[in-house]
Amino acid sequence: MKQIGIGLAGFGTVGAGVFKHLAQNRDLLSQRLGLGLAVCRIAVRDPKKTRDVKAPAELFTARWQDVVDDPQVQIVVELMGGIEEARELIVRAIGAGKIVVTGNKALLAEHGKELFDLATAKQVPIFFEAAVAGGIPIIKAVRESFIGNHIKSIHGIINGTTNYILTRMTEAGLDYAAALAEAQAQGYAEADPTLDVNGWDAAHKAIILASLAYGTWISPSKVFVEGIEKVTARDIGFAKMLGCRIKLLGIIKADDRGAIEVRVHPTLIPEKHVLASVNGVFNALCVHGDVVGETLFYGRGAGQDPTASAVIADLAEAAHALDSKRRDFGFMPHGLYGDCKPLDEILCQYYLRIPVDDKPGVLAQVAGVLGELNIGISSMIQPESDGQSAELILMLHDATHAQVREAIARITALPAVEGAPTLLRVEHFTP
Repeated sequence: MKQIGIGLAGFGTVGAGVFKHLAQNRDLLSQRLGLGLAVCRIAVRDPKKTRDVKAPAELFTARWQDVVDDPQVQIVVELMGGIEEARELIVRAIGAGKIVVTGNKALLAEHGKELFDLATAKQVPIFFEAAVAGGIPIIKAVRESFIGNHIKSIHGIINGTTNYILTRMTEAGLDYAAALAEAQAQGYAEADPTLDVNGWDAAHKAIILASLAYGTWISPSKVFVEGIEKVTARDIGFAKMLGCRIKLLGIIKADDRGAIEVRVHPTLIPEKHVLASVNGVFNALCVHGDVVGETLFYGRGAGQDPTASAVIADLAEAAHALDSKRRDFGFMPHGLYGDCKPLDEILCQYYLRIPVDDKPGVLAQVAGVLGELNIGISSMIQPESDGQSAELILMLHDATHAQVREAIARITALPAVEGAPTLLRVEHFTP
């Protein structure tokens, strides 16, 4: 049986999982593919390090260049992480005519256009299913299964760490710091969880999905990103009273004029919506196409096995691509959609929590500011106060970010307002 040579750059959690499952399911893969997948080179920082997953010592090298330059290697799998060194590896591999498989979401979000332009010029495909949502085949679905659809929207819970934290805050009443500490103790959050909790891990994934959906590579500078660090147990509780759950949501939309919006932020969603029941470290995405209608994808978005499954799926497709001519080398640009909307033009509904003095007339002052800016109030909660301080919780009708930004500035300046208001966005999933 014909053997396809594979080089692994990186043998951490995912790389070791790929090697392990290629060996474990060798017979299954060879029967389904009609060829063999053989790892013949592995680049690591320390070849002598003791590893849980064993591989022959002669496969290891400390130089990723050895992987790319090995004549036996036909497919290069980049699992090193980081940006600059990984970018250099992929550029060199494409230049050598070797197919690339990567799960590097940050690299693709930052340099996707450059890499896919090079791949197209050299006619060498890049496969990247593992870059978004782990074992959920969302890249293949958007790029291939929905090829005949205009994608109207994608709503996704695409970061398991933040979903675990918000789930524990909701179900156990923990505050943010306690929920984060628990996530770290359970191994669901890194020692430095910054990219997860500040929203940028999810934003990198949203950029990739939006670029595929709308045929133009989205610049990170045009994406609105807000993390969960300021979400409090009080906000979780008030959301429950309003019939909502708070989730870190990636939102990708195109309007009737083709203008795109891409944003990631904590979002109040109705508790009856399917995404509200996605808990723990699980991911889920709702994709709305104009032909297919509503679809749902659900599964584990990270971890050794789900991510290794996605990489192996790409390896299988890459192996077939070696012998077949392609027109699609990973990303097909087109001009059917416009650019990203400026943040100030994005229309949304809002949750607004305002700390105020407990005295008559405060609500009228706040409502007056909102009325002057043509922002309507759809509902209100005013919890019992201690006689000194109080809170107003308002649900606001559709307004632009520019309107709400001005409203927050004016409300904060009111003498009766005791501190900075908390603003969260609300999504009702209307088509």
